[in-house]
Amino acid sequence: MEFSEVVRRRRMTRAYTSAPVDPAVVERALDHATRAPSAGFSQGWAFVVLDTPETVRGFWAAQAETEAPDRWLAGMMSAPVVIVPCSRRAAYLDRYAEPDKRRAGLGDHDAERWAMPYWHLDTAMASLLLLQSVTDAGLGACFFGLVPGRVDAVKQVLGLVDTAAEEAPHPIGAITVGHPAPPATGARGSASRRRRTPWHEVAHRGRWGAGWAGRDA
Repeated sequence: MEFSEVVRRRRMTRAYTSAPVDPAVVERALDHATRAPSAGFSQGWAFVVLDTPETVRGFWAAQAETEAPDRWLAGMMSAPVVIVPCSRRAAYLDRYAEPDKRRAGLGDHDAERWAMPYWHLDTAMASLLLLQSVTDAGLGACFFGLVPGRVDAVKQVLGLVDTAAEEAPHPIGAITVGHPAPPATGARGSASRRRRTPWHEVAHRGRWGAGWAGRDA
């Protein structure tokens, strides 16, 4: 599939069939995800892959009330694979404490010096590559945020706990993966009710407010 077609077809899939996912698709998507850029080539990401009924059920039990799921949750729970992308702040603080990066003044395990938490940003870019890879394979996926009050429970069930040797990875969200069910099966996404803003309405040439249409003026 051409890259432009992958970008055009990528959608958040909210319901899945019972068909299994080829492990090779997941492995290829993870390989592509690790091609994402990262500050200082810190590569401070990790991915917890849940691909058995037991581990997927354990995730949902920690993430949501599953006794009487609504249409959205029921559709999402039907995915046979859940991938939890995690950021590792310690990888960035350690990297920028190394001799070739010390002049930036961002090491010494002082995260407050960073204007942007690139450990989260870079992991998000890796997640997008994963979504695009799944689309390229003809499958569906959906990135979603964890319920704020249940993050600790999710971390516990996934083994994302603090250790003496390394700061624990932090889940930035989760990604369901599977074969898409018919569109009417799952909940409708916001994109079905809201207009997609054209690029020329959000791009500004030279400075904010200049817009794009007047670039030759």
